[in-house]
Amino acid sequence: KITAPEKLNSKVILPASKSISNRALILSALSYSALPIKNLSESDDTQVLLKALNSNTNVFDVGPAGTAMRFITAFLSKVLGEWTVTGSERMKNRPIGILVDALIELGARIEYLEKDGYPPLRIFGSALYGKTIELEGNVSSQYISALLMIGPTVQGGITLRLRNKIISRPYIKMTLDLMARFGVNAKWEDSTITIPQQEYKPCEFTVEPDWSAASYWYQIISFIPGSTVEIPGLTAKSYQRDSRCG
Repeated sequence: KITAPEKLNSKVILPASKSISNRALILSALSYSALPIKNLSESDDTQVLLKALNSNTNVFDVGPAGTAMRFITAFLSKVLGEWTVTGSERMKNRPIGILVDALIELGARIEYLEKDGYPPLRIFGSALYGKTIELEGNVSSQYISALLMIGPTVQGGITLRLRNKIISRPYIKMTLDLMARFGVNAKWEDSTITIPQQEYKPCEFTVEPDWSAASYWYQIISFIPGSTVEIPGLTAKSYQRDSRCG
């Protein structure tokens, strides 16, 4: 039997947003920033990405971290050098062909080392050249975000046209909003996102707490009249759509 307390008055320290952390790491790297990113998520995805970006090797093993695989693949495609990206056995069975095909359209040189359409990959980083890329609107937002984040560094910029229903608008908007925080302008009209060639600007950045985790505490206090919970770090103006729950 679970009995609710008569009143709850507490202070809760929430975990940092993984989605923001992962994007901020890539954007900081693209801006060649020496400034810190504070309050990074402790999730495996984020820690794997952090380790990869700070390593001195040309072989990156992201384990089971899907976001890291997608973001690193796009990032390395425009970094001069020869790179290998691999992961766990499960990761080697997760498709990445949609992203690789789009990068190849931009001039990337990427080879599949085992099975076509799947990691591991060999990437020959080089300059990329802008054009219009078309993707279905129902593909993973991580593919779209990976392309958007490298967009300003592509010669001539890129235009991304999303066909049919777009299912990940909040995450796409999060990516564009974070890019703006690092000094990049983009235009999103209907199903087309246009990003001119431009430079990212280094900035110190603090990752927000995870609004999804906060939502559970708001639900708890709504059931216990007179209760209060202090959650430091949350703001109404958030990169996360879940902030609406507040």
